[in-house]
Amino acid sequence: MGISEPKPRQTTAKMAAHPSAIGSFEKIMAAAEGKQVVVFLDYDGTLSPIVAHPDRALISPEMRSAVKDVAKLFPTAIVSGRSRSKVYDLVGLPELYYAGSHGMDIKAPRHGNDVVCQPAREFLPLIDRVCKILTAKMDTIPGALVENNKFCLSVHFRCVDEQRWGEVAGEVTSVMKECDQLRLTHGRKVLEIRPAIQWDKGNAVQFLLDSLGYTKSHNVLPIYIGDDRTDEDAFKVLRNRGQGIGILVSKTPTETFASYTLQDPSEVQQFLRRLVNYNRSRATPATLRN
Repeated sequence: MGISEPKPRQTTAKMAAHPSAIGSFEKIMAAAEGKQVVVFLDYDGTLSPIVAHPDRALISPEMRSAVKDVAKLFPTAIVSGRSRSKVYDLVGLPELYYAGSHGMDIKAPRHGNDVVCQPAREFLPLIDRVCKILTAKMDTIPGALVENNKFCLSVHFRCVDEQRWGEVAGEVTSVMKECDQLRLTHGRKVLEIRPAIQWDKGNAVQFLLDSLGYTKSHNVLPIYIGDDRTDEDAFKVLRNRGQGIGILVSKTPTETFASYTLQDPSEVQQFLRRLVNYNRSRATPATLRN
């Protein structure tokens, strides 16, 4: 197995079908009229920029403030491939829901209901064992990094010489051949290893909506913002529900289940600020409030 960067999956012309969420803000707010907004946010590439080392992907004070203000008005969740504890440490807002490990580890706000979901707990010993094996193998490849996200592993090769990407893929594949209980997926210069169960960010979104009491409600508008292929599972859930808005963070024309796009984290921050300001400026804002 080789490693290559994902290619754009649709033409630039077709991006007209996925307009800017900022340019279409009034249309989005019209869809939210009289409904409870629930906000879901990816972390890397959405709230923070994509950087060479995952530990340096820090959220800015301005972005943290914007997310904090959003959470005052709407139920808000971070849905990340990182471990729940790690993304909590990075964001540092106890009023949010946190779904780590691609939604396999979910915790409610400290002041709210103690909702916990860990559908892959039985895989923890195997994940730890594979992490040790892969870490030893990646130590021989400069720039390669294995990140233990508790219920999944991320093998980062962003800082690896491109001529050695095949070596990274080969080592990972050789380990995976002995672990049929795990599955391998691709991200942005990262290989993701997860338990082979039917659970992803889309399942996490559905679980949280159910936990909030919106299983069959027509008076809710989930908004999910994310930049990665793993976020497509969440976009697809919202599309299949027939309610909700997916927003893809990308500068590149890409096939997506999302309805709108934002260019980068700075536009995400701008969108979140507009969401807060719009709600506060409404003459009868209770329809959009928690």
